[in-house]
Amino acid sequence: MHLHFGKDGGAERFFVKLAGALDRRGVAQAALIRPDRAWRGDLPPAMDIVQGVPRALTAPWLAWRRNRLADRFKPAGFLAWMPRAAAFLPARSAVPRVTRLGDYPEDLGAFRRTDILVCNTPGIAERVRSLGWARRVEVITNFSPVVPVAAADRASLGVPAGAFLVVAAGRLVPRKGFDSLVRAVASLPGAHLLLVGSGGEEAALRALAGSLGVPDRVRLLGWSDRPASLLAAADVVALPSLHEPLGNGILEAWALSKPLVAAASEGPSWVVSGGSDGLLHPPGDVPALAACLARLRDDPGLRVRIAAAGRETLDRRFSEEAVCRAYLGLFQSPA
Repeated sequence: MHLHFGKDGGAERFFVKLAGALDRRGVAQAALIRPDRAWRGDLPPAMDIVQGVPRALTAPWLAWRRNRLADRFKPAGFLAWMPRAAAFLPARSAVPRVTRLGDYPEDLGAFRRTDILVCNTPGIAERVRSLGWARRVEVITNFSPVVPVAAADRASLGVPAGAFLVVAAGRLVPRKGFDSLVRAVASLPGAHLLLVGSGGEEAALRALAGSLGVPDRVRLLGWSDRPASLLAAADVVALPSLHEPLGNGILEAWALSKPLVAAASEGPSWVVSGGSDGLLHPPGDVPALAACLARLRDDPGLRVRIAAAGRETLDRRFSEEAVCRAYLGLFQSPA
């Protein structure tokens, strides 16, 4: 039984992916989620879903709905997604209570009801141990399914035929470093950029593109529940985050056999073998980012080699089967 109170972002996309993968393996699942989630329809039809109360309403109502679902479903374990949901795990449970973390926590206060912490990178696991976590910790990374995806039509997106196209997806917030990417693309004559996502930095990024004289080469497309077709249209996928615990965009790029350029922040430095399955640059370093993009623009053969190496890394280290097996193991062994 999942507890997930997020809205839109990488954690939400992975929740949908994991739920679908477990469903394909015959695992019965239930979930308590917030109402009006855009990705609600992407969850497996067989999943027993209860939409909880809005955040403005009281916690007891949310706990009541959790208990009603648990009484009906009788789960073999609970999986809470991030600290907000961890705080709503049942106070007492005869089955494992697991919390999945995709970012670095500031403290352990939300995890009093958690038996097992799942961290999607070793760095997050090191952080929780340094904060004094003495219970079980497991490192289970994400995966991105390898499925055929038709590329979005470039012409319909305003991208000229033959243009070098960079695509990036994520929340439009300062830590994602999209301002650096806009500046880097602006410095490359003829290059185009598609940003897929929404957030508080949208107006600032539009203004930046205008001030650099490239509003026709930088397009902000808003949030998409299915960004794969847009990523599939790219010559290069970019992940310029100043702070990135893992980087789902990396796995998505590799699943689509697209070459990757990423900032060497926490997660990408662990995931990517710089120079073979992706090009890394110092976070926030616009000239270095522009140089990586220019290198791939000018060498189609390098794009092919890096994309192929990325796909091999995905298959070897981040397969759907291995990740599903690891999650199921949490509920088949003592906490």
